[in-house]
Amino acid sequence: MLVAALALLLPATQQTARAQTLAADLAAQYGLATSTQFPFPTATSSSADAQELIVNDWSLGKGRIQEGGNNMDFVADPFPNSSIFSGNNNTSPVLRVTYPQGSFNRQTGGAQFYNLWNSTDGSPFQSMMLSYEVAFDEDFDFVKGGKLPGLRGGLDSNGCAGGSESDGEHCWSARLMWRRFGNGEVYAYIPKPNGLCNARDIRCDDDFGISVQRSKFTWIKGTWNRVTLLVQMNDPVDIANGNIRMYYNDLLAISQENLQLRSASSLNANGLFFSSRHHPGNDDSWATPIDTHAYFRNIQMWGSGNPSTLEGEHVQGASQRTAVPLVIVSLAAMLSGALLW
Repeated sequence: MLVAALALLLPATQQTARAQTLAADLAAQYGLATSTQFPFPTATSSSADAQELIVNDWSLGKGRIQEGGNNMDFVADPFPNSSIFSGNNNTSPVLRVTYPQGSFNRQTGGAQFYNLWNSTDGSPFQSMMLSYEVAFDEDFDFVKGGKLPGLRGGLDSNGCAGGSESDGEHCWSARLMWRRFGNGEVYAYIPKPNGLCNARDIRCDDDFGISVQRSKFTWIKGTWNRVTLLVQMNDPVDIANGNIRMYYNDLLAISQENLQLRSASSLNANGLFFSSRHHPGNDDSWATPIDTHAYFRNIQMWGSGNPSTLEGEHVQGASQRTAVPLVIVSLAAMLSGALLW
């Protein structure tokens, strides 16, 4: 894992030796012919004006920001010429999300809303891809973890997050996260059949989501990080052939196949799940010690009515967590903080 993380931190001139894939090329590869880009203002704006633009122009579920509207505004790009990938110098405002000192959950910092994106002919999307750029303050303290935007399916805006598990019929979600020291992962609320929780690079929690391939890349502070997240629905619904792929700075960082994202054909991919919370824990040991920020720009999505065509196993039932001796659990927690949810 350390080798993979270090490889993803190489300067852009060295990364070119690896297989880089731009989001537009990936969309063409997977036949994602429909696309949209989220409009940003041409000038900086206050929180009130930012909320008005997001509500009016970003097609929000139920026409509202769920949480933290006052923590968002549009500001001048803090890192206009700072990027580990080239060709993206920016002069336009960017979306800033504030995490006030001491915040550690959705009631005290960050922001959350759900975008609903429909195809022009009204047919559902069964594959969807999201790409955006995110930056963190140079003094950003990752502490134990935090959420970042991803994708979501279903019209239930309250399920499949915050400890509300997925039953495969009403919703699913796949967000990004940072953990200790900026370690990255995909954090998903999806069903857990066929021993998924015993699979390599999967960490399950009985009451929350699953961590997919934690620490396969590392977020960098004080510069822009580009991410591209692809989710393809399993089809048919009783076959675990769902697909999640995540690219970090145009390099493949996470690839997880053999997934069941849904157990009902009525559940599809519906849009952006903008969920950005600093240290989403249950106590102040997760809290940010200072006022701090994350910044977002160039938010785009692509979609297709075609689900995954990968092979997969027939769904056998929900997986169970493997019992691990307490001494091993404690040692692992001390070494890496990996069991902090």
